[in-house]
Amino acid sequence: MRKIIFTLFLFVATLTISQEKFSKEISFITDNDLYVSIIRDRYYTSGIFLGYKYLSKNKKEALEKKIIEWQLKHEMYTPYKPTVTNILEHDRPFAGYLYGNFGVNRVYKNEQILKTSIQFGVIGSNAKAKEVQQFIHDIYGFKKAVGWQYQIENALAINFKANYVKQLYKTQNNSLDISWVNNINIGTVYTNASTGFYSRVGLKPLQKLTNSITFGTNLNNEQNNSFREIESFFYINPMIRYALYDATIEGSFLNTTSPVTKGLMPFIFNLEIGIKFTANRFNFGYAFIYNTSKSEGLRYKYGHKYGAISINYLLR
Repeated sequence: MRKIIFTLFLFVATLTISQEKFSKEISFITDNDLYVSIIRDRYYTSGIFLGYKYLSKNKKEALEKKIIEWQLKHEMYTPYKPTVTNILEHDRPFAGYLYGNFGVNRVYKNEQILKTSIQFGVIGSNAKAKEVQQFIHDIYGFKKAVGWQYQIENALAINFKANYVKQLYKTQNNSLDISWVNNINIGTVYTNASTGFYSRVGLKPLQKLTNSITFGTNLNNEQNNSFREIESFFYINPMIRYALYDATIEGSFLNTTSPVTKGLMPFIFNLEIGIKFTANRFNFGYAFIYNTSKSEGLRYKYGHKYGAISINYLLR
């Protein structure tokens, strides 16, 4: 049975439109701990992201391409279970974060990528996390979530984010490569910095970082010589993060009336293992993600696990 599933995967992964250019993309990403276990429903329990990006006119010689991205995102956090009624048992706060994101992805010809983005939104009841969780629970027939009356209070959310990627190594046959990945967040919701490595192992020769679904650089137009290419690879992405501030745990400094707040764990290890592949105009991905405890006093101290599913569709 495993051989049949693997063969079907390889067949689907090779069904793609080659030697064509697509300059726009629509994306949908969903994070949920249900994707790794039907009995876990805690901490970072849900993320929903809708996005649209397109190639912008590039006037700089060093750039291979410049990509503009718009996103609408929603994140949801709960204590060790979403049915905790006693406020004294909340080992982390209920919290919701709803925001819009505008980003510019600069893809350099020397296999380096710099993406900067700014986020505007809200945390607290205005983010409607209680309603989103209840909708999800109704779909799966889970118990009604309670305890949201103690969530992090409403506050304005403004965050700046920068991501830098540089390829360090690749084999001659393009079957494996390693890149250095760095992220920084500064704002009223998250302030942290992280660094780590992103390694790909190809089921077929890997595409350059400047034209790959790896970091969303696979858009092309008449300004460059690249085309849509077939891709299928496994990847592993270990990261170390140092966190200075997290409003979903500590409450916002713009509104200090939250009934439940917790202390922040400064050093966090994050591990992401996944697979990505193309099929016609679609890109698909699945990732298993693990992180060590982000806040103090958690009932489950061995970290948190969740899954991420991504679906992208290309447009001309």
